[in-house]
Amino acid sequence: MTEVSWADPGDAAAVAAHIARVLANPGPKRLAFTGGSTPLKVFALLAEQELDWTGATIALTDDRRVPDDHPASNFGKLHAALAGTGAVFERLEEGAPVQPFDLVWLGMGEDGHVASLFPHMHALVRPGPTVIATTPIPLPPEAPFDRLTLNKRALKATSEIILVVTGASKKALIEKVLAGSDAYPVSDFLRGYGPPVTIYWSA
Repeated sequence: MTEVSWADPGDAAAVAAHIARVLANPGPKRLAFTGGSTPLKVFALLAEQELDWTGATIALTDDRRVPDDHPASNFGKLHAALAGTGAVFERLEEGAPVQPFDLVWLGMGEDGHVASLFPHMHALVRPGPTVIATTPIPLPPEAPFDRLTLNKRALKATSEIILVVTGASKKALIEKVLAGSDAYPVSDFLRGYGPPVTIYWSA
């Protein structure tokens, strides 16, 4: 069964410290970061530190299908925040095979979606760890875009997962899943078999 633990504290500084520990390991590293607004605080904290990003490759778990300079582009935000680190950035390309990661950082929506794997969606199914195209149903009004996302196999092909969430409602959903619910996309990552998951929660 998946090993799940709650981090204490669960704030942005703690998430940044976790990522810094992974970067401190010798040799090349592959990391997949979530998109959205929450990671920006963590990116700022990481950029302030004298970390050795040599040999680090950073991918996104998912992105909106918009140009890099679009306000909704996760890649644009990621590159702007960490371009000076020396890390290599790996773009999402539909159908591209995905090599295993050392760390996958997931967020979660109020509906239990992770990356761009939604409870209801159009999705192009592909075998193996890869990038797929998805369209949430319905399109969220705050981000009405088609998506590219790592599929479940690619997200689970990692040494560890961190799940970073905020708010009481998301904590309640996670506790419901841990109590036995398989009704949400996040259930696939917190139950069954997969890499260990550390949950970072803050109010």
